[in-house]
Amino acid sequence: MEAALVAEGLGFPEGPVILPDGSLAVVEIRHGQVTRIAPDGTKQVIAKVGGGPNGAALAPDGALILCNNGGYQWAESDGWAVPVGAAADYAGGSIQRLRIADGRVETLLKAVDGRPLSAPNDIVFDRDGGFYFTDTGKHHRHHSDHGRICYVDGAGARTVAEPLDQPNGIALSPAGDRLYATETATARAWWWEVERPGVLCGGRTFMGAGGGNFLWAEPGYAYYDSMAVEANGNLCIGTLLQAGIAIVGPDGERIGFVDLSDLDPAITNIAFGGSDMRHAYVTASATGRVYRLTWPRPGLRLNF
Repeated sequence: MEAALVAEGLGFPEGPVILPDGSLAVVEIRHGQVTRIAPDGTKQVIAKVGGGPNGAALAPDGALILCNNGGYQWAESDGWAVPVGAAADYAGGSIQRLRIADGRVETLLKAVDGRPLSAPNDIVFDRDGGFYFTDTGKHHRHHSDHGRICYVDGAGARTVAEPLDQPNGIALSPAGDRLYATETATARAWWWEVERPGVLCGGRTFMGAGGGNFLWAEPGYAYYDSMAVEANGNLCIGTLLQAGIAIVGPDGERIGFVDLSDLDPAITNIAFGGSDMRHAYVTASATGRVYRLTWPRPGLRLNF
C-alpha cells in the first residue's frame, strides 16, 4: 500500500484528529504540544499543553479533549525517538480541554474515584456526548501502575473497567453497542457490551482483563497501540515492532495486516478522513512523521 508523506519533523506524533476545516490535528508527545497540519503540509502549533499529550478527540462543542500522560523521558536509538519512562518532573496525568480557536487550555480531571490519573492515553466519544478513556499507567524503576478505563459525562467521572495491562487504544463499534480496548504489552484486544452509557458488561472470558471479553492477540513479538474502526466494524490497530496496521473483525477473525515497517517501527495510530472516508492518516511516531494511505474500505465517521 503506497504511503504519501503528509508532515515530518514532529515530536512523537499521536492522536490524529480530522478537524472540521479538513486540516489534521496531532498531539506531539515529546514536545508537549498540539499541532495543526494543513492539506499542503504546513504546520501550526495550536497550543503548548505541557506534559505528554497522548490522545485527542473532538467534543460536541468543537473543543479538543486531550489525554495527557504527564510526560516521558526520551532516548534516541538509530535516529528514532523512544520513550523510556516517566519524566523527571512527572506529577501525574490529566484530561485537558483545548479550545482550538484561541489555544486556551484547561485541566478537566486529575483524578477519578479519588485516585490520581497515571497516564491517560486514548479517548472516544459516544453519541450521547460522554467519553471513555484509557489510563495506561506508568513504568517506574521498580514497579508499573495497573491500567483502567474511565467514563466521563455530565454526571461526573468513574472507573468502568479494571485492572488492565497497559490499556491503550479505545474505540466504539458502529452501533455504539461495543467498547473495544487494546493492551500494549500483551498485544491483545478486548471488548465489552455497552448496556447504557458508561455501563459495561463482559465476563465471557475467564479472568479477562478488566472483566472484558477476549477478541484477539497479535502473534509474535509486537505491541498494540491505538486504533480506528472501519464502517463495517473491523478494527484497525496501530502495531509497534512488527510496524503496521492489524485489521481484526468484530468476531475475532484476523482480516489482514498492512506492513509499514519500511516507514517506522512505531505505527501508533490511525484516523479516517476524506469525502469517502478512505483516507487513512497514520502516525509514524519514532521518526516524527504522518502518512496518508488510500484505504480499501471506508472508515467509520466519529460521533463528533
